[in-house]
Amino acid sequence: MNQIMLNLPQYGPWLVVPKGDDSCRRLADRHYSRQTIGSPQFTRPGHNLVLRTALGDAVWVTWSGMRDDGLRAWECTIFRNESAVLSSEMIRAAVSATQAEWGAPPADGIITYVDAGKVRSVNPGCCFKAAGWRQIGRSKRRGLVLLQYKL
Repeated sequence: MNQIMLNLPQYGPWLVVPKGDDSCRRLADRHYSRQTIGSPQFTRPGHNLVLRTALGDAVWVTWSGMRDDGLRAWECTIFRNESAVLSSEMIRAAVSATQAEWGAPPADGIITYVDAGKVRSVNPGCCFKAAGWRQIGRSKRRGLVLLQYKL
């Protein structure tokens, strides 16, 4: 039996895939931040690094673009982990993959926002914090928890 070989860069559990990847879209459909379930577009317009596991049970997207919050940062716009691997380990590997693909992050590092009202944790962003991220504030408009990773 022949095995199909794909030429996809791999970083630990993560594969770099195109931003139209259907496995990632299905995971995005189950994420609390999803605005249009079923839409083929689950990333922001612009420069995105889309990562998923070989089994398609986790997705991570790093976005780089013009920000309106004054930060010079890349942003993790979605992370969903339905795999058996600890989320903090997946986050550390995703940060490493992003740096391997894009180089050193901007001055304010990598950020993400967490909607404390839509997660089941009493410590919103706990898996990010366990991976070395820290809370640096809240978004002005919606009060989302703002987390940052800096080298």
